[in-house]
Amino acid sequence: MKLAQRVAAASALVLAVTACSDPSAGPAAAPATGGSPAAWPSPTARLDGVSLTIWAAQNSNTVPKAVIDAFSQATGAKVEVVTIPDPYEQGVQTKVATGDKPDLAFWQPTASMLTALNARANLQPLDGAPWIESMSPELRDMTGLLDKTRYAALVTSPAVEGVYYNKQHVKEPPKSFDELVETARALKGEGVTPFFEMAGDKWATQWWVQVQLADAAKDGLWERVNTGKETFEDQTILNAIKKYKALIDEGLFNSDLKTATFEDQGEALLSGKAAMAMQVNSFFGQLQAKAGTAELDEKIGFFPISPSGNVGTFIPDQSNALVAFRTGDAEREQAARQLLAYWMGPGYAAFVADRKTVSLRTDVPTPDGVPQALLDVHASLGRSVGSMQALAVANPDLYLNLADMITGSLTPEQVAAATQKQFAQLAKAAGATGF
Repeated sequence: MKLAQRVAAASALVLAVTACSDPSAGPAAAPATGGSPAAWPSPTARLDGVSLTIWAAQNSNTVPKAVIDAFSQATGAKVEVVTIPDPYEQGVQTKVATGDKPDLAFWQPTASMLTALNARANLQPLDGAPWIESMSPELRDMTGLLDKTRYAALVTSPAVEGVYYNKQHVKEPPKSFDELVETARALKGEGVTPFFEMAGDKWATQWWVQVQLADAAKDGLWERVNTGKETFEDQTILNAIKKYKALIDEGLFNSDLKTATFEDQGEALLSGKAAMAMQVNSFFGQLQAKAGTAELDEKIGFFPISPSGNVGTFIPDQSNALVAFRTGDAEREQAARQLLAYWMGPGYAAFVADRKTVSLRTDVPTPDGVPQALLDVHASLGRSVGSMQALAVANPDLYLNLADMITGSLTPEQVAAATQKQFAQLAKAAGATGF
């Protein structure tokens, strides 16, 4: 019964999203300012009387505070951050599909998620952005592009799926996924909870499957899935789902994993209640809100993981980038571009210092006080491979199906079937061939 409900929900989502995700739904609109490409205003030009709105998720709504305060002081603009409740992506897509748009929004800058917003019709192109040439070369075109047009501005280091660990319990990072499991079993034997999962909030469940697919992704898994030559129901992805369930059934996770939250996960790792958590960069942002750099360096480490070794899976998430919407108001559209130009231009050094995060610009040094774990995450990008979100043509609700598996509503086979059905529907709506 639960599977039928999930498939029905997936079908409903396709109907809701098709209008805002189908590239053939309409031609790429010209910028509201009338030219092509749109001009980039001076970052500190006066904007008295202009009000902008930024949509953010619960884990990104504090990210822009310092930079928008400085921008407002420099320009006279008013900038309001509005938090969209989780699940953030679905909430934003639903609002945009009904014509409700902000000036800017945090958004996952992958091709599949830009397609989900129908970027050609709804987003301002950011081609010619004045900060691009100063970005680290390996990051300039890693993400934010759809059909060779730039629609997203990367503001922080792209997220990497990997393992955050408490150094009290893990002394030497495992060198493969099998070693990770062996380490977990040893910790369990010592009475320590090896892994902490937050299935109550659902969205991180998919990391466990995706890191197991890193080697396959390098070998073209998502290209095959994108063209219908391989599916979520075939052995590669299905076995990763089964392995995740087997580890849960073995008792290697927290006993309250069905209801535990993102907040619980951070507290558990920092306190040593649990040894490890499979997570992305936004998790470390939560830890930074709980502890200073010295304590984090003492207690928390990070390592990427894959079946064959320490290879990370990169997944630029909504906290890493912003998009600017076509609102039909030329003044506000230009002001939105100006805010991005300020953020990544004269305001960037102060932004990375405030966030204690890695600089993406070659001419802006990474500030002192960035925790070593965050430096290690950034260092892993050069060898990392793309996630489902980065490489697939559509982004189905794998995490929701996995959460239902954890609560006992779906089997691994049903998770794969429901995810594949939704993927095929979304891929077809996006115009992918083979569906």
